[in-house]
Amino acid sequence: MKKDNLFYAAFYLRLSRDDGDKTESDSIDNQRKILADYIKNKSNFILYDEYVDDGYTGTDFNRPAFQRMLTDIKTDRINCIIVKDLSRLGRDYIEMGYYLERYFVNENIRFIAVNDNIDSFIQDYDLLLPVKNVFNEQYARDISKKVQSAFKAKQKEGQFIGAFPSYGYQRDVYHKNRLIIDEYAASVVRKIFRLYIEGKGKIAIAKILNEEGILCPSEYKKVSGLRYTNGNRLSGTAYWTYPTVHRMLSNEIYAGNMVQGKTKRRMKGKPVVLNKEDWIVVPNTHEAIIDKDTWNRVQNLLKRETKQLNLNENISIFAGFLKCGDCGRALTKKKGSDGRILYYCSSYTRYGKSFCSPHKIYQEDLEAMLLCDLNAILRKTDNLTGIITEQIKNNFKNNRRKKPETNKINAEMTHIRKLKKEAYEDYKEGILNKEDFLSFRDDYQKKENILRKKLALLNDTVNNNKYSGACDSPWLKNLMQSQKVLALDRSTITDMIDMVYVYENRKIKIIYHFSEEADQMLKQLSEI
Repeated sequence: MKKDNLFYAAFYLRLSRDDGDKTESDSIDNQRKILADYIKNKSNFILYDEYVDDGYTGTDFNRPAFQRMLTDIKTDRINCIIVKDLSRLGRDYIEMGYYLERYFVNENIRFIAVNDNIDSFIQDYDLLLPVKNVFNEQYARDISKKVQSAFKAKQKEGQFIGAFPSYGYQRDVYHKNRLIIDEYAASVVRKIFRLYIEGKGKIAIAKILNEEGILCPSEYKKVSGLRYTNGNRLSGTAYWTYPTVHRMLSNEIYAGNMVQGKTKRRMKGKPVVLNKEDWIVVPNTHEAIIDKDTWNRVQNLLKRETKQLNLNENISIFAGFLKCGDCGRALTKKKGSDGRILYYCSSYTRYGKSFCSPHKIYQEDLEAMLLCDLNAILRKTDNLTGIITEQIKNNFKNNRRKKPETNKINAEMTHIRKLKKEAYEDYKEGILNKEDFLSFRDDYQKKENILRKKLALLNDTVNNNKYSGACDSPWLKNLMQSQKVLALDRSTITDMIDMVYVYENRKIKIIYHFSEEADQMLKQLSEI
């Protein structure tokens, strides 16, 4: 590239509210206008490219656009950098000194700060330049402390100050610091919790969601029009993973509690991850996606740290619910020589009879004893149908709230179809070229697909509840038909039982953990 008397310029633009930048005067558009005006009548300046770091602090030079600019310097694509003022380039006076006094000089780069009247081609840096850099850094430190203090005050009030709400929520358009439910994403969250309670592992849940074509949180946010990037995601990972499911199952925000302040930001370097006891948690700040009972059951299951033999099949319905009545250790699952499933005390299997005895019991015997005990309780419960019907009424109330969301989605789909039609008409008339038209069409199609999935899921939820009793627990559906528990499954175990202690000679002790529905039964029993 020939550069005699020509300067191939790079516009460098940066904005960060953490540094106290004024939104209006320091905006990216305002910076761009100032730099464009500066070279407008200078025939020896050719704008090669602009490099924009929007939302990146000036105290850290590991910014994507800045690093890309350094690469273009190395490959001899640019020989001039123009900024609005020194603070746009950075606010760390040591790093600034290195780039201004050494790096740019060694690479023969002309540096111009328009508002500071600095041009390295016309004159050397003045003596006040280091002082300005120090001032910029100290100003950034002071502003950073004030901004963090203001943020922390809002966090303690339960106001949401994050850039993007957790999957399942969206900002309230009337109050940017308040969260409201995104019904489509929330239904996926409920599905994840339900699958986990039913005994599915986190990898198995991720596989189910991927097979059903449900967009992972980062992709869903992009399709929804949010400029979201996931710093924890590996390059090219656009699907559900074990860590994503794990974080969602333990995210207290789904229980209606605002959880913020997990990290502490620093002027330089990566944020410091704080201990859980130092997080800022404010209860009952928004509508919960997961009811209290389901939330508690899932947290108890997570604490059990159950070992599943196979994530896709052969999942024990008792995993995490069986303990030795003598030593208190968990029971381990084995397959006998006759093909039957049985359980042994883990102390016995690992360390031998010196520590504990076998406590051997067959799965079929366990199921028979639990069924007998559960049905004995149910036989004493009057008006079982009435109790379950009350649950149905509560769910119908929730369904009525989904109607406005359905109307909103239909309106959005109508708007997207209109935009698709307009794009095609512009293409036919030559206003849009083929490449731009195809790009617009693909973008609209993705948005239309996600809206269609939202609508289908909301309609399925209403219809399923209407005709199947509006009840999430399979065992309650069976109760409506047979008035007794016919067979045990994972849902029945997690809904009704807290722990089963197994003793020698096939003796067991059942500790019940009643959910809201079953708790009504218990209240009736106490009155008999």
